[in-house]
Amino acid sequence: MSLSLKKRLAAACAMGAATVLVAAVPASAHVIVQPSSVPKNATDQTFAFRVPNEDDKNSTVKVEIDFPTDHPIPSVKVAPVPGWADTIQTTKLATPIHTDDGDITDAVSQVVWTGGQITPDHFQDFTIELGALPGGTDKVVFKTLQTYSNGKIVRWIEEPQDGQPEPKNPAPVLKLTAATAATASDPDGPTPSAAASAKADPPATSTATAKASSDDSTARALGIAGIVVGVLGVVTGVVLARRGRGTGRGTSA
Repeated sequence: MSLSLKKRLAAACAMGAATVLVAAVPASAHVIVQPSSVPKNATDQTFAFRVPNEDDKNSTVKVEIDFPTDHPIPSVKVAPVPGWADTIQTTKLATPIHTDDGDITDAVSQVVWTGGQITPDHFQDFTIELGALPGGTDKVVFKTLQTYSNGKIVRWIEEPQDGQPEPKNPAPVLKLTAATAATASDPDGPTPSAAASAKADPPATSTATAKASSDDSTARALGIAGIVVGVLGVVTGVVLARRGRGTGRGTSA
């Protein structure tokens, strides 16, 4: 086998191996809200903010979720999380929200969890229930601050834009889809099927011990693709080797 052919074979194998290694690296996790979308007229909806710990040495010790003030949310209920204490902050509205039960002058501005820990390679679901969704918008952006035990603060506050690459630290976004048809017995609420659909993906409420990256299906798909490319690289090298030997025999004859 000629020296140049050996180099091509080595390069093909190296390219395939490198592709496998790069593709096998899981995508970086970030704070998300589950479910990520509900009908605009959904009521008494339960959501979970999943917070992964991305630090190899330090634990997450504080989570702050800011609620929008331009599209206010009047009330929230917080599910207890073992080991964590929660605080609900409210703010006075410049323009009251008019309802059949009277005007609402205060809205939720922030929910804070402290006292617990999310250790490295773990995540935690923080569950809340919204009594009503805001009107006049197609999405709700929940800017989130994550504080680690060494004092580092990760600000998940960048709003993703349609058609643009995902920002480095995206904020959790709840999308509000078209309102569902009302039923005869409940003209202001969603149909039973719509309610079931909205709650078809219930969030977990207990402390999770699985790694945040283990359920990243995208990373697994990329890993498989990388393996395929690696195999193709090896096959290409073998074909080149055989051609080289054939060329060598022809020259010597």
